[in-house]
Amino acid sequence: MKLHKEILRLAVPSILANITVPLVGMVDIAVAGHLAADFSSAALIGGISVGTMLFDLLYWNFAFLRAGTGGLTAQAYGKATSVIPSDLSVIPSEVSVIPSEVEESPLGAILLRALRIALLSGLALILVQWLVVQGAFLVVKCSPEVRDLASQYFYIRIWAAPATLSLFAFKGWFIGMQDSVRPMTADILVNFLNIVLSIVLATLTPLGFRGIAIGTVIAQWSGFLYCTAAVLRRYRQCFPPHGRIIGRFSGGDGFFRMNRDLFLRSVGMIAVYIGFTVISARYGDLMLAVSTILMKLLMIFSYFTDGFAYAGEALTGRFIGEKSRDGVRSTVRQTFLWGLGVTALFMLVYGLGGRALFGLMTSDQAVIDAGRQFIPWLLLMPLIGCPAFIWDGIYIGATASRDLRNSTLLCAVGFFAVWFIGIALAGSTASGTTGSATPETAIHILMAAYFMHLAIRTGYLSLRSWSLPFFGGFRQ
Repeated sequence: MKLHKEILRLAVPSILANITVPLVGMVDIAVAGHLAADFSSAALIGGISVGTMLFDLLYWNFAFLRAGTGGLTAQAYGKATSVIPSDLSVIPSEVSVIPSEVEESPLGAILLRALRIALLSGLALILVQWLVVQGAFLVVKCSPEVRDLASQYFYIRIWAAPATLSLFAFKGWFIGMQDSVRPMTADILVNFLNIVLSIVLATLTPLGFRGIAIGTVIAQWSGFLYCTAAVLRRYRQCFPPHGRIIGRFSGGDGFFRMNRDLFLRSVGMIAVYIGFTVISARYGDLMLAVSTILMKLLMIFSYFTDGFAYAGEALTGRFIGEKSRDGVRSTVRQTFLWGLGVTALFMLVYGLGGRALFGLMTSDQAVIDAGRQFIPWLLLMPLIGCPAFIWDGIYIGATASRDLRNSTLLCAVGFFAVWFIGIALAGSTASGTTGSATPETAIHILMAAYFMHLAIRTGYLSLRSWSLPFFGGFRQ
């Protein structure tokens, strides 16, 4: 029971914060879809979708800043506190005091190293922004209207890159420190500001569509300032004066080795999610709008499940650091139980309210009517996706980056295999351009390919779980 409470202590703040993430995307789409402009509602939604996709293409390459920092920090925290519970009833309800042993740990060095990479990478992205846009549109095929809108969005929002990448590092570090309150507060602050500023700047000022991107930039830098202040105020003892902590941190090789695997994992995820948008864009603005809304609705589920994945990550890493085998095994069992509960809830929500959810996203009746036939896919995705998301958290906490890398690369292969085989069988060309397959048939095939990618992730990580510390002993 105590472990259940600890999982909830870590998961609930993450869920509350994660709820605001899809809300930002939904509000951006809703604002764009209702703007009175020279573009159609479908083109405005498509501009947001493609513009956001370009940032996914960039930022998912740096997902290791959150995942790698979180797993390494959680294990370092467990080693530093060196408290191995004899049973699971002595888990503290909240970590409110940092033990003195932490002062001699590499915790501060892990964060500083991640922030250094984040800030330098963000500045580099600003410098190459024009090349990124030009290169992206060599691959992304969309209407001239969507391309113009997406470019406007990108050239404004890119100025938040250093802050956005730093927030990845901050979030991973806080989770590893068993602190779910600080990242929750940061996410809610960023996303609330994003929503309010996007609405105000887009609808109440002459900025119009550009106001959506400007609101995001202001919000991201506000989050960066908040996290910096939170670390200095609450965790100052993790950063001894005169930079002595840098010399004590000897895990540099492991840090970069793990992040290399996580970078390749990001490449696989990018291939799937960018492929999803690129393919749907080939079938017209209407199908692009429908597939964008479908993905946003699926992301709501994933963000709920990720709350328990983050809890599993924090506790798995901590118990491995403490070398508590029973703690790791109990964490896995109980996070999966909570994840299955979330799955049942969302299957009910999608089944009863799928059409209403489409109506919240756009007032364009053509988009709503076109989306009705794809609602059954919303019922299937949570069932196969939940184990994939929960395993991700467990593997990150265990710093088992090689298996995460392999699972994601395999699922990318599966995604494109189903797409190309399916579209060929439907009578279309292998390049993805429309032949005898209707746009509706193509999107059904695309949803099947996305389902396959989740199935491969779930199957591979489940089969490889025997090699994790709670089965195969603790790695030295």
